[in-house]
Amino acid sequence: MSTPSSRPATAPSAEPTAGPSVRIGALVPLTRPGWVEAGRHLLAGLRLAVDEVNAAGGIAGQPLDLLVRDTAADPQRAAAAVDELAGLGVAALAGEYHSVVARTAAARADALGLPFLCSSAVLDALTDQPTERVARLAPAQSHGWRVYADFLLGAGHRRIAVAAEPSVYWASGARILRERLAPRGGTVVELDARALAPDALCEALVESRATALLLLVGHPEPAVPVVRAVRRDPRLAGLLVGAPAGQPEFAEWRTLLGGDGAAVPFLRYLPERLGPLGARVGAALRERLAEAPSFVAFEGYDTVAVLAEVLRSPGTGWEDVEVEGTRGRIRFSRVPGIGVRQWAWPPVQVVDRDPDRLDNFRVLHTG
Repeated sequence: MSTPSSRPATAPSAEPTAGPSVRIGALVPLTRPGWVEAGRHLLAGLRLAVDEVNAAGGIAGQPLDLLVRDTAADPQRAAAAVDELAGLGVAALAGEYHSVVARTAAARADALGLPFLCSSAVLDALTDQPTERVARLAPAQSHGWRVYADFLLGAGHRRIAVAAEPSVYWASGARILRERLAPRGGTVVELDARALAPDALCEALVESRATALLLLVGHPEPAVPVVRAVRRDPRLAGLLVGAPAGQPEFAEWRTLLGGDGAAVPFLRYLPERLGPLGARVGAALRERLAEAPSFVAFEGYDTVAVLAEVLRSPGTGWEDVEVEGTRGRIRFSRVPGIGVRQWAWPPVQVVDRDPDRLDNFRVLHTG
């Protein structure tokens, strides 16, 4: 491991960047097994904001330059990218969607003394130890998934099955759900999505007497085959299928599942109504993406908006930043149990796709 550099433990400044531009390194999943659609939306938001910063004069007259690296949901690939970008003189790192990957990137960035603003990963333990070099825009998993658990309780669900794959992220989600549900009479039944084929999973669901199944699994495999199997089993006709991690947010879900993918509640981080900035950015993102932008695209835009603000004021700490973002006023603070500076909190919704209009999202619960 390299020896930490002499960069200060603050938000980024333009000073470490050599050459005619101010460079930001962007970590984005753009190939499988990464969640490619999420990466595409995240990158669209990052690039739109960079273009707008440069159109307004850049950073103290210098253009902002985005150096993009594909993580492909691979922590080791992300660590190598952090090393490469640090060697290229980036002022800060931005992005990443997958929590396990972001955790590795954050540790490496912190060791190198390189500031990192994480856009989308939600795992509470983004770093092992508290650090001033890392900040995060997305709400911590413990916050968002508690909102989801409250939605389940409000809808009358007390016996919840989770089809889970082995992962720190999925295990953390199951624990949060269990801890939130148990004091209110709820139980969580865990089913191994790797050991059970979709038909066998349906048998286990019938035996479990659960009224809701949550997909704590990857997309499209095995999430899509599981949903198809459940929707076609008449014994499970009244079962709620949910995906708190947000698989139904993207167009691929609708394309692969059609009507079977409707009425699957998931978490997204948008307000009920966008303000003027959010509406303008949303329209620009729609044009670039040729489809409705997800909350991940807004997270990308807000990431650069924050970094541009601190890059204009060398020596600024994350706690000093206050920026009007697309989804509200962004400020960073210390949240108990979380080792990075955190926006507490972006708006949180539980939504699903309308069975009558698959491109329309229904807001079921807010928190």
